[in-house]
Amino acid sequence: MFEPVRISNVELRNRLVMPAMNTNYATADGSVTQRGIEYYRERARGGVGLVIVEGAFVHPLARGLNNQISLTNDDKIPGLSKLSRAIHAEGAKAAIQLFHGGRQGSSAVIGAQSVSASDVPCTLIRETPRPLTLKQIEETIDAFGEATRRIKDGGFDIVEIHAAHGYLVNQFLSPLTNLRKDRYGGDFAGRTRFLLEVIHMIKKKVGVGFPIICRINGDDYFEGGLTLDDAKRIAQVIEKAGVDAIHVSGGIYDSKNGESTAPMWLPRGFMVPLAQGIKEVVNIPVIAVGRINDVRLAEEIVEKRQADLVSVGRALIADPEFPRKAMEHRLMEIRPCIACNEGCINMLFLLKPVTCVLNAAVGREEEFRFKPVQKPKNVLVIGGGVGGMEFARVAASRGHHVSLYEHNDELGGQVLLASVPSYKYELKNVVPYFRHELERLGVDLHLGEEVTESEIDDAAPDAVCIATGSTSAIPDILGIKGENVVLATDVLAGKAAVGEKVTVLGGGEIGLETGYYLAEQGKKVTIIEQMKRVGTEMIPAFNSYVRHKLAELGGELITLAKVVEINEEGAVYEKEGTRFLEKADTVVVALGTVSSAGLLEYLGRKIPETYVVGDAAKRGKIMDAVHGAAEIARKI
Repeated sequence: MFEPVRISNVELRNRLVMPAMNTNYATADGSVTQRGIEYYRERARGGVGLVIVEGAFVHPLARGLNNQISLTNDDKIPGLSKLSRAIHAEGAKAAIQLFHGGRQGSSAVIGAQSVSASDVPCTLIRETPRPLTLKQIEETIDAFGEATRRIKDGGFDIVEIHAAHGYLVNQFLSPLTNLRKDRYGGDFAGRTRFLLEVIHMIKKKVGVGFPIICRINGDDYFEGGLTLDDAKRIAQVIEKAGVDAIHVSGGIYDSKNGESTAPMWLPRGFMVPLAQGIKEVVNIPVIAVGRINDVRLAEEIVEKRQADLVSVGRALIADPEFPRKAMEHRLMEIRPCIACNEGCINMLFLLKPVTCVLNAAVGREEEFRFKPVQKPKNVLVIGGGVGGMEFARVAASRGHHVSLYEHNDELGGQVLLASVPSYKYELKNVVPYFRHELERLGVDLHLGEEVTESEIDDAAPDAVCIATGSTSAIPDILGIKGENVVLATDVLAGKAAVGEKVTVLGGGEIGLETGYYLAEQGKKVTIIEQMKRVGTEMIPAFNSYVRHKLAELGGELITLAKVVEINEEGAVYEKEGTRFLEKADTVVVALGTVSSAGLLEYLGRKIPETYVVGDAAKRGKIMDAVHGAAEIARKI
């Protein structure tokens, strides 16, 4: 994996690729910012062979985000030059991706109706695009060529055409979205014409010696879309047209399991067979992608010749030093990507800057660069959840002497419970990473110990972090302390047994996931929620996935229902003025949490530098706890 490889006339120092992933760091007019430069510089510094800068829009109607890099004017070239120089200075080669959103662009962002090969709307965007006229097609193809000229003038080594993920080029390629009757539609030759003319235009503008990567879908993962057999034919045609490498991905916005965003429920490396299929029919380098967040998997892909290069995407957002740590056999030091999509992909859909749940430094690399403290302090951390662990990690990284107390026998707190549902298995990698880092950094761990006021006095800390998390909320409902009532947290922790028929009170994230977990065990599950919608705090794709799986397993949702009583037969609820009994062997309470910061009053009097992080400060998610802890710990 760490052997050099060539893409045409460009030699890369290794076979690891950072694929194009948009950040929303550019200015409103599409100019490169210093924030974006430092973000990419950090990934190049981490040891990756090729950095493919995010999809940059080639035409005003191509835009996908409010703060996306633009390739539409020559005035963007100076910023591009600064970016390519930053990447080159760290030893990596630099590419940039040509982007046109087509029907997957929103009129709210573009400022006009989106365009496509045909007027087939995207089920996610829900806007009908306008088919491009022949004159507009010609103009768009020229825009791809001009964008590449600007890339080359900006000092980049390689260009990548984005022909995957349901964006404009894919829309021309796919029979699902290309219903044209002219020369750009119809048969295979017609549907590939647009892409081939883009390739020819690029060569016309920058010469045949400038390498071209084409990112294609090995499978659209949608009925009526492109299949691997189609992709093989496309790969052969574009190789003949002069493409120098093929980057094989899959999925479109409409794909049912979220393949284009590769969430945690999809297996690691699930798209690798697509790359292998393409490699069988072409002689140019093939790049594999798709939930590759483990260095051993990446090595195996290259070793088995399933692909020539491997894209490591979100794993490089989570840990820019992934390549270097792998090369130096420091695998346990790699901050894991858990494919939660919370800080990266979800932020893009919200039109916000990209970050990472477990890495608060993303997009703030210079600001978060730790400097050793001049006068180390004795820092006491109470609580070993993700907030407490991150606080301890950052404080110890800066040179403070840190002790961490956790009343349970193991670190992790709520993340241990969150990792129980089968589809969230990636969360199981969080605690081992933190534990290794705390031990490596010399943090004094006290597990299974409830810290007391006298112990605090004996320790005489200069600063204290309270990270004691939260406890389950138990509302005043008649019968809620009955023998047939248990807490969702106890169920997930394996501390409470349930019967065959279960009613879960609360349709938030914990309630939904506990219901799903029990349904997987063959339990008959009903979830009762007072609001109209369930799982509102979840990413929409994750919400949809869990509800779909729950329904497949026979689970039921009752919404707009208020539970008023629990008795030996089950839960009594009111809906539209009528009372109903939902019979159950066990009633599981998942009605939220309340913050727990028991020693705050005492510590506030004794130690001026007392901080509260995570759920102890305010109920939130993993990202809130990690980012809040890192923000404070880097300043003490």
